[in-house]
Amino acid sequence: MSLFQPLKDQLSEAAAAFAGDGAVSSILTGIVEDVDRALREELEIFPVCHHSPASALAMVRRLREKQPKVIYLELCEDLAPLLTELRNCRLPVALQAFATDLDGFPKGSGPLSVVAPITEASAEYQAISYALETPGVELVLVDRSADHVFQWLPREGDEPAKPGEEAGLHGDAVGVEIGDLRPRFAELEEHLLHHGKVRHWSEWWDQYVEQPLSGADYDTYRQVMVLIGSLFRRLRPDDDRLAGDEERERYMWTRMREHLSASGADPADCLYVCGAFHAASRVEQFGLAATAPYEIGPRTATRWLYGLIPSSHSAIEAQFGLASGSVSIAAATWAKAVTRSKLTPFQLSGQKGARKRPVKLPAPAAPAQVTDRLTGFLSRPPTLDALDEAELLGWSVDIVRLARRNGYLASTADAIAVFETSILLAGMRNRARPTPYDFQDAAVTCIEKDVVPGRRDVRRLCEILLGGDRIGSVGYDALPPLAQNVYDRLRPLGVDFDKRTIQRALLDLHSDPELRPCSDLLWMLRFVLPADAARPIMGERKLGERAIQESWDLALGRNQRAIIELGYEGVTIEQVVEQRLRRAVWEPDATAAVALAAVEDAILYLGGGRVADELGARAVELLAGERGVDDAPDVLRRIRRLLAYYRTAEPTLPAWCEAFVTEGYAHYCTLLPTAFVEDDTGVRQVSAMLGFLFTMEGLALALGCDRAQLEIAVRQSHPEAPAKVALLWAAQHLLGLLPLAELRSRCDELLGNPLVIPSFPQYITGFVQAMEPAPALSGFVVEVISKAFGRLPDQVLLPWLPKLITTLRDQAGELMPVLVREAGRTFPGSLTAVDAWTPPWARTAAAAPKAAPAVASGPVAELLAGHPAACDAVAGLLGCEGGWQQPASAVGPGNREVETLLTDHPATAAALATLLA
Repeated sequence: MSLFQPLKDQLSEAAAAFAGDGAVSSILTGIVEDVDRALREELEIFPVCHHSPASALAMVRRLREKQPKVIYLELCEDLAPLLTELRNCRLPVALQAFATDLDGFPKGSGPLSVVAPITEASAEYQAISYALETPGVELVLVDRSADHVFQWLPREGDEPAKPGEEAGLHGDAVGVEIGDLRPRFAELEEHLLHHGKVRHWSEWWDQYVEQPLSGADYDTYRQVMVLIGSLFRRLRPDDDRLAGDEERERYMWTRMREHLSASGADPADCLYVCGAFHAASRVEQFGLAATAPYEIGPRTATRWLYGLIPSSHSAIEAQFGLASGSVSIAAATWAKAVTRSKLTPFQLSGQKGARKRPVKLPAPAAPAQVTDRLTGFLSRPPTLDALDEAELLGWSVDIVRLARRNGYLASTADAIAVFETSILLAGMRNRARPTPYDFQDAAVTCIEKDVVPGRRDVRRLCEILLGGDRIGSVGYDALPPLAQNVYDRLRPLGVDFDKRTIQRALLDLHSDPELRPCSDLLWMLRFVLPADAARPIMGERKLGERAIQESWDLALGRNQRAIIELGYEGVTIEQVVEQRLRRAVWEPDATAAVALAAVEDAILYLGGGRVADELGARAVELLAGERGVDDAPDVLRRIRRLLAYYRTAEPTLPAWCEAFVTEGYAHYCTLLPTAFVEDDTGVRQVSAMLGFLFTMEGLALALGCDRAQLEIAVRQSHPEAPAKVALLWAAQHLLGLLPLAELRSRCDELLGNPLVIPSFPQYITGFVQAMEPAPALSGFVVEVISKAFGRLPDQVLLPWLPKLITTLRDQAGELMPVLVREAGRTFPGSLTAVDAWTPPWARTAAAAPKAAPAVASGPVAELLAGHPAACDAVAGLLGCEGGWQQPASAVGPGNREVETLLTDHPATAAALATLLA
């Protein structure tokens, strides 16, 4: 007869009495059968829940009693080499598998990342510490590899965690946890939370599982955990996630049978640590005696990289959907339980941030007969802990003190209220001893006001009081070579890499040139790390410029994960920068502007040279293949900077620069007529094209280009948009096809046409953009705008002004400083001079008309004037009318400017006459 047959009979009778024979009876008897099956298995199964103090305590007790020789652990098998590096870290940390070069996964799905967080208050850490610190003990990871995690991901239905402020330490990695034990039937979880009078699942688990099992013996713990796992397994939807879990169970049992067969280990000396959900498995491969075949699929050809990254309690909570503060409360519960039970937990030698406790293992206990502890546990009420007034009083006083420091107007009365309310809430929830969750709710009720005076609310203050968000770090010896190289090169700055605060670094590069390599490294870190990791306060790096003093705010401690992940990309930071630049220019959506930006970065961070030349050659290829001109402004701005740099820093221009100019000249000449007429092409883009063509024209012609290309392109352009029409007129003026006088008259005609006035701001926008290819037109643009303000009536001008301002701001914002400077040179500098000031274009228009051109003086003119009869006869014969013109003298009507000059300043002419006399 089965060990649990009396319990099965009792549950069957209860189910029949309350619900009749049916599904309820089948579920209740089924979970007991699952418990019996797990206990009868030859290989001892240790069920756990992730980050559970009760599981950790039970693990410590069982390891001391059984002292197994082989431990099978539910963790990705390819993470095993990382476990020895845990001794160099401060927990919590996460084991990580990372891949960027994918082979066998869908294109664009990378990078792929898997993390497995490890905390001190977890059963898996106790098992790892025992195995690594005890001679002769073998630790075998039996879960699927990181590669299989992503192979099975669509079937499992897991989604990567969304990166947020709290999950920043894990990023968008897929989390792997040991012992995911939570109802997958939403109605069941809602029912448990409602009748348990708790807010979230972590609180329910703490009250009804953690506290009753913390002091329970091993057999009771084991049977209850398998019971819970079986219950949640049976009350779950039959979905892809269950299929993935069953696939994992087949994988793990197959791996354990393979290891036992190869090593010859005795199953009695082995221990299988897995989640309680998997302990109640019903797959055909369950158990060492199973003969059902299962073939483990091969891994893809993806190259996986492995390392450790820092983790934190809040990152774990965000990764796995736990309540805020639950992991910190679990850590505090673990510390109190260890003290109360006087157990010595296992710990890795050299572990940072923890006190080393020597562990003396007793003699292994003889195997005990398994008895039914489940019936007694389910039939008797839970033993309630007595009220610890000293502990609760200390919490109440400390939270008031902490609240006052953070701006709350809390007092002793609030401490008393928190104390009494905590006891009241615990009583309402059937607890004699208030838990941290009761204390949190009481503190929020009694202290929280309408607004939060500081950055932290009361709930966050309670989390800090009860242990805070502990953040781990990876030790120097466990870092990848790149991270170690970064730390070594920055040591002259005196930065403490273990601190998570912002540290100020001052570099006087003039008096201490040995710090220049540190400066170069900081600028590269600025390029590859998040913005807050290395932030320059003073000093900048531009093409051809180097600062003599720099000041940096460094937060490398809080960005350790990002530095570690750089080690997956290369051996040195220079290699990572080069790879990222090359990857950027060879992306499918790369453009010429992106390639030019990569050339700039290569010069700034890598010193240029071969890398810059290769990236520049790629920029020429990308420019030749582009069919649009959306990036023309960026291309123009960057190629101008690069040409200016090379002309000052190098004796000759690189070959790729010359090729880029010639290719760009031909490319933009070809696209110019289309760009003028296409509505999708903006005025800024056409202006940048013209700017490239006219400002690079001298170099392009020297390199063999033909100016006829540009003239033909301009003549073939026939825009209709007002702004583009203005740009075309400016281009024609630069080519000599449109004199300035005619351009001025066309603008005057536009101002005089009432139908054109509403669109005149667009013409002004075009003229302002024309200052890009023709800076000399800035004076004319000031003239056009001034005429518009002077001639238009108020009823036209006032509605027109907002449109003009918004148009200039949106389409010509970067050119407005040039326009303002030109206006400053044109208009008078004082208010009193405005009344007497006459615009230059008004003075030209008001000048007297020129006299008819006089004939040249000389012998021929004098002969014809002295004998006019012959000329009069010819004029009469031809029918010409008019009279004779006077010959021009040295100073005559044809030279009014000279006459005015000599009249106003006669001293020079008088001195010359005296000298000649």
